[in-house]
Amino acid sequence: MSNKKEVISLGEELSDGFGELTFPNGDKYEGEWKDGEINGQGTMSFENGGTYMGEWENGKINGRGILTLPEWEMYEGEFQDGIQNGHGTYTSPCGARYEGEFKNDLFEGQGTKTWSNGEIYEGEWKGGFFHGQGTYILPDGLKYVGEFKNGLLDGKGKMTNEIGCKYLGEWKKSQIWNSSYYDKNGNIIGKFVNGEWIKQ
Repeated sequence: MSNKKEVISLGEELSDGFGELTFPNGDKYEGEWKDGEINGQGTMSFENGGTYMGEWENGKINGRGILTLPEWEMYEGEFQDGIQNGHGTYTSPCGARYEGEFKNDLFEGQGTKTWSNGEIYEGEWKGGFFHGQGTYILPDGLKYVGEFKNGLLDGKGKMTNEIGCKYLGEWKKSQIWNSSYYDKNGNIIGKFVNGEWIKQ
């Protein structure tokens, strides 16, 4: 983002203090300055309808702030050089909400995402996907606790339904692979071996 000043409300070049300016692309900044750069607390109103309110350092978004984008997307949290990095909360237009760690504008690290239909995932993320250990709960009560890879159930885990029956074992690309199936009393009903069902 260029910081070349085109229109300044005070009618003079700012170096320190508080002021407003409009950029050539239509973005408008109102807030604090230091040494001729945007520094401190300020608000940027983007030409596309989005806004950012929060901390700045040397002309870039750095620190904590709130970024609201057109169509009601919102991020509140930490930034490094304009990128979502650190802890924050993201809300999507459809009502989904993520709270946790970010890296390079993506969910990464520990975090929890809830959907408007009642789905919940809590656990590890990488590159925006479920990745590592986590818990995934569906609205009908189905619950999986275990390993994920690239957004899929992959590795060791346990899946339990609303009446207490469960699969215990291994998943591969979200397919039950090597797992035993137990009824609510703990009796083995059958099992999957290499993805094939074998009745007990």
